[in-house]
Amino acid sequence: MKRFFPFVNGLILGAIRSLRLILALLFISCFSAAQTQPTPTAESGTGIEGVITVSPIHGGPSRIGIPDSKPLANAPFIVENGKGAVASFVTDDQGHFRISLQPGHYTVSMKNRKGAIGRYGPFDVDVVAGQVTKVEWHCDTGMR
Repeated sequence: MKRFFPFVNGLILGAIRSLRLILALLFISCFSAAQTQPTPTAESGTGIEGVITVSPIHGGPSRIGIPDSKPLANAPFIVENGKGAVASFVTDDQGHFRISLQPGHYTVSMKNRKGAIGRYGPFDVDVVAGQVTKVEWHCDTGMR
């Protein structure tokens, strides 16, 4: 009888270890799924694309031959509808962006601009099913 109990104890301990491993993997799987940001499921070819520029880029009056604006490079923006934030994007080095969205009305604003000088939105845009709405938005640095 003494030989039987160590065998049973070994089986029980092995089962407990396996159960702990399974629970740990399940927890990690659920946690990583909860951290995933939902992405908008837009129809093919539905959304907005464009370029965002900023001006003025130097103080004082405009000068002939010297650009007064430039692309707003690597800037983070948030896209919201009546229910809140639905997506975000970052402009590329040339101020361009493209984002797929469901048809509807959206407001686009630069992230984290509270209390900062200048005006970087909000910009309103309507997205139509099956179309990519092209935009050119101009931001004001507030520099004079």
